[in-house]
Amino acid sequence: MPEEIFETADYMQNRELSWLKFNERVLLEANRSEMPLLERLKFISIFTSNLDEFFMIRVGSLADSVLLGSKLSDNKTGMSAKEQLDEIYRVITPLYVLVGHAFSSVMQGLSKHGIEFVKMRDLTGSEMKAMKNHFIHNVMPLLSPSIIDSKHPFPHIHNKQLHIAVTIEKKKGTTFGLIAVPAELERLIPLDVKGFRYVLLEELILHFSELVFGTYRITENCILAVTRNADFGTDEEALDEDIDFRVHMKSLLKKRQRLAPVRLELDDPISPEMFEFLCSRLNLEPAQVYYSSAPLDLSFCFTFSRYLDKETTERLVWPVHTPVNPLPSSERRNMMRLATENDMLFSFPYESIAPFLSMIRHAAEDATVLSIKITVYRLDAQSKLAESLILAAENGKEVIVLMELRARFDENNNIEWASRLEEAGCRVIYGLVGYKCHSKLCLITRKVAGKVHYITQVGTGNYNERTAKLYTDLSLITSNQELGRDAAAFFSNMLIGNLEGEYNHLWVAPNGFKNNVLKAIEKQLKKAQNGEKGRIVIKCNSLTDKEIIEKLVEAGAGGVEIVMNIRGICCLIPQLPSVTDNIKVFSIVGKFLEHTRIFCFGNGIDADIYISSADLMTRNTQRRVEIACPILDPDLKDRVLWMLDVMSRDDTNAWDLFSDGRYILREPADPDNPLNSQEYFTHEAVTRAAELAEENKAIIYSTRKPTLLNKLKKVFRS
Repeated sequence: MPEEIFETADYMQNRELSWLKFNERVLLEANRSEMPLLERLKFISIFTSNLDEFFMIRVGSLADSVLLGSKLSDNKTGMSAKEQLDEIYRVITPLYVLVGHAFSSVMQGLSKHGIEFVKMRDLTGSEMKAMKNHFIHNVMPLLSPSIIDSKHPFPHIHNKQLHIAVTIEKKKGTTFGLIAVPAELERLIPLDVKGFRYVLLEELILHFSELVFGTYRITENCILAVTRNADFGTDEEALDEDIDFRVHMKSLLKKRQRLAPVRLELDDPISPEMFEFLCSRLNLEPAQVYYSSAPLDLSFCFTFSRYLDKETTERLVWPVHTPVNPLPSSERRNMMRLATENDMLFSFPYESIAPFLSMIRHAAEDATVLSIKITVYRLDAQSKLAESLILAAENGKEVIVLMELRARFDENNNIEWASRLEEAGCRVIYGLVGYKCHSKLCLITRKVAGKVHYITQVGTGNYNERTAKLYTDLSLITSNQELGRDAAAFFSNMLIGNLEGEYNHLWVAPNGFKNNVLKAIEKQLKKAQNGEKGRIVIKCNSLTDKEIIEKLVEAGAGGVEIVMNIRGICCLIPQLPSVTDNIKVFSIVGKFLEHTRIFCFGNGIDADIYISSADLMTRNTQRRVEIACPILDPDLKDRVLWMLDVMSRDDTNAWDLFSDGRYILREPADPDNPLNSQEYFTHEAVTRAAELAEENKAIIYSTRKPTLLNKLKKVFRS
């Protein structure tokens, strides 16, 4: 490989800027005219919530680095923290313009269906009278206005809570005031009995703000939201051994609302005086202030449909896909038996998480089951899985739960479940100091005829029944005893805090995963150098690990064909002549959140295929406990290869990354028959389930008989 490739970062880009490109792709989904209007509105909301978290975590971390005078720079581009922040602020400004345009476009579309978000200035006389009456009797009693002067200090503004800022004219000059928008009130206020015309709560308060301040005259007002740094450390090393980690996490969560501001959002331009006042009190630079013509909080978009009648809603959203249970009803009561007879692979959200939940429920009541051990990163607030684990403990099984309390923004829910599980008799541990446990592994240990027998489940996604309907993930259930022994060794190592464990089949981070990925890449490079066909196919959420990037570039330059389906951050720039021209990168953004991680090294059925909880990010490869598991069953390997093939041909939701860093949406190869991989897999799951239900057969892929999958392949390839 040319040595000069490693002397330049031309084939790498900054992770923060790459993430912003991903979020722009999310926003651009809202401009697709073929998409239902309420789905477009949800994409705008997802974009804004993504951006909120980006400021709270990534910008917050960089701001801390600048404040502390850190000399650390991005190891891929050499940019300092200050340079990264400056570029982030520059890139984000035009995105707010795009948000405004997208929101306006969707509102125009909704108005054609009689649905309107009405500005206060556009109300009729009777509507204004009704809104004033509503404000005085139902809203104003809940408001707590503040004036700001020598005796009234600037109040704390909670993270992302909407406020009304006002300039007040007094006898001795002017001052400023704030009104917090009550979070307990509904944001949408219907103007008619049919519920098709609405006023937003914050705009109602803005309009009548003068009533709130009594005799004072309001000369200026605006809506604002402050975003605060939420990137706090857990300081685990400073803990005394007898301090409950749950109590420590609860105290840290309270700090999140009080950390330093990193962004100010405004609904309209304001006077220089108010601008200077807010920036000085919040300690923000002008570059950290953004104007948005769209509402500053779009979370109501996900609840909007409940205000509409069923017929209207159905016209404005995608048809609801209910994940299919791929097991006929005759087989659903025998999950433990099925699990011991066949390797099974389930694809969410096309297929349901129900078989796995059923297996855990059966295990909780099975007399042969000795223990259930599981890692938990995120759970549904109403988790059937957790209820089954509690039942198992109550039935005398040993239940060990490796619960990660530091799952960002799910900490409170995990703390609550940890307490409930412990109270029920489960043994709950909280991972290792300095390492989040992000792996997805469940092990059922049985004793049959005097012998220990394992059933293992490994997944790419969380054990969360709600997100299993929204995220694409794979879930493997296997009775392969070698994999089971590896899983048993993993839990034994976690119980004693041992990261140095050795495994025969599983790749376990932080010590084993990255090295094995590098070795697998090197193996394909050697094949190419020996005149054989070297090939690597990767599907994951992000690629940032510099060492892995360098190895991929070396392999590509050495003749290995590399195709990567990376939804979000990709710090590797493909298609550079003589450097990365053997590497293709694309990103799929669609109805479901692409979340599956698959690593394929080699060609066809002889390829080494792994599914994993890990992305190729430094945080995953070096600072988390992650697991990658091989797919060993030939039929399951064939299915995964087929899925990768279909996704690579997607010409509806796929964006190709080019050498100049731009992502361009693919044009359909056949405009009359575009391929949407998510719709394809949905149709495939529904069709297969219907066919096999008719034949009263379970979907077990470890069979060499002709299947619907093979029929669909022939149709697709023709």
